[in-house]
Amino acid sequence: MSTSTDADPAAYFAAGHAAVRSNVERALSGKPQAVRMALTCLFAGGHLLVEDVPGVGKTTLAKAIAASIEASWHRIQFTPDLLPTDITGTTVYDQKTGTFDFRQGPVFSHVVLADEINRASPKTQSALLEVMEERQVTVDGRAHPVPTPFLVVATQNPIDLQGTYRLPEAQLDRFLLRIAVGYPDLAAERDLIMGRARAGAPPELRPVVTVDQIRWMIEYVSRVYVSEPVAEYVARIAEATRTASQLQLGISPRGSLALVRTAQAWAACEGRGYVTPDDVKAVAEAALAHRLVLAPQAEIDGLTAAGVVSEIMSRVIVPVPAGAR
Repeated sequence: MSTSTDADPAAYFAAGHAAVRSNVERALSGKPQAVRMALTCLFAGGHLLVEDVPGVGKTTLAKAIAASIEASWHRIQFTPDLLPTDITGTTVYDQKTGTFDFRQGPVFSHVVLADEINRASPKTQSALLEVMEERQVTVDGRAHPVPTPFLVVATQNPIDLQGTYRLPEAQLDRFLLRIAVGYPDLAAERDLIMGRARAGAPPELRPVVTVDQIRWMIEYVSRVYVSEPVAEYVARIAEATRTASQLQLGISPRGSLALVRTAQAWAACEGRGYVTPDDVKAVAEAALAHRLVLAPQAEIDGLTAAGVVSEIMSRVIVPVPAGAR
């Protein structure tokens, strides 16, 4: 990277974040929180699950992120007849050379849009497990690494259950964040209607950052400072999920690390080189709710995982540094 990057990394990160954010918001106006959370996931080097009802912009958000990066990307439309090899690729016999060659599938891209992921069979869904965690595909005993950075943006509709297959906990745990786009407010929807009525199709986005910039930004996030009190705060949150009566399954150490990593990215987007407890609070629901399993009685009572996370965050005390007492 350039010398200016080393001199003021926080400003360089902030400039990249602002460029991508404003570009994505051209396609998805009126949803700054969803865009901010999605980009936090990108800079944290994780994978994103966008879960919401049809027509609110799930796919638009995913496509806008992919289009904003000067990198390779593919969209995979998940259907019940999709096979694992349709995602990962397959080995093909070459008659001319008498050898078997591996033909890469669409997963070999920097950004993969997995549209309506819960419409594919569990066997096909599991084809993403290795590549999301290990960043490689193993075929016939040989490992084939995917490009870096590597981001899976998956969408699913939680309402229409006909012809869908529920994502297992092991797969949900591979997603760093789960977010919902939500309906636009009155003013945003009015502007959307007027804009499309006048201009027609949504604007065509052009890349505003390179893949090298994204690599640097992901590496920078890993250097954002996490103090011991903040680490203890995250550990207390994790412990609270494991002992909560409303939950059958709390978060694992992987979930704790995901919360810290997301908080680091959130802090970097705020222009800071250190994490505060407020950063942890800002991303807790998106990072933790999909990793929790409600107890049967809690489901009967109408509780949600997001609600339990909110309740836990309200009662877990932030540790005070020894020198501040």
